[in-house]
Amino acid sequence: MPEGKPQTVLVVEDETSIASFVALYLKNAGYEVRTAATGADALVKAAGDVSLIILDLMLPDIDGIEVCKRVRQRSDVPVLMLTARDEDVDKIIGLEVGADDYLTKPFNPRELVARVKSILRRAAPDKRSLESAQLRHGDLVIDAGRREVRVGEQEIQLAPKEFDLLWELLDHKGLVLTRDQLLERVWGYTFAGDTRTVDVHVRQLRRKLGDASPIVTVWGVGYKVAPARDAVNA
Repeated sequence: MPEGKPQTVLVVEDETSIASFVALYLKNAGYEVRTAATGADALVKAAGDVSLIILDLMLPDIDGIEVCKRVRQRSDVPVLMLTARDEDVDKIIGLEVGADDYLTKPFNPRELVARVKSILRRAAPDKRSLESAQLRHGDLVIDAGRREVRVGEQEIQLAPKEFDLLWELLDHKGLVLTRDQLLERVWGYTFAGDTRTVDVHVRQLRRKLGDASPIVTVWGVGYKVAPARDAVNA
């Protein structure tokens, strides 16, 4: 991205009043904003130069879950999902299909902007360039430069935040990280967030990595990385 060019946020929301409201706050924060009122239009615009997508769960044609799935098939652009229903199942499904975060309506527009800034800051290429090239844990190899995870010869497809969470845990091998610490380090929150987000992403990592998953729950505290099997057997 050229120096000084504002980042572009795509707001996918069929309620005009909410879309305009969100767009106003984002423009005031220095972002370029595009809008889409349908899932089909969102998929077309998401294929362009977009830094982040704010995606409503309930759309008139294709729902937000399906839109997120299709976006994830071709891009790792960050997705912040909006839901009008305060039910855990909606939030969890959104995260499982690759959304980076969610907000429940009605929301504070300042919190929305804060989350957008946090997500984009964590997704910035300069952060990744500062990281070591690779981390290894038994048969598990995570490559920061290529954003790839492998178990032996098999590549494991991870959503962006799943990758970041796994890296953070492996990079602090031997330490117990609380859910709040992980929210701050992976999602960039400096305020009390919903720690269920962390639990859902850990569950997804365990499912995708299977026996190669190094993540151990420290009940009542958070998570840590177990010693690699080759280290245990050495």
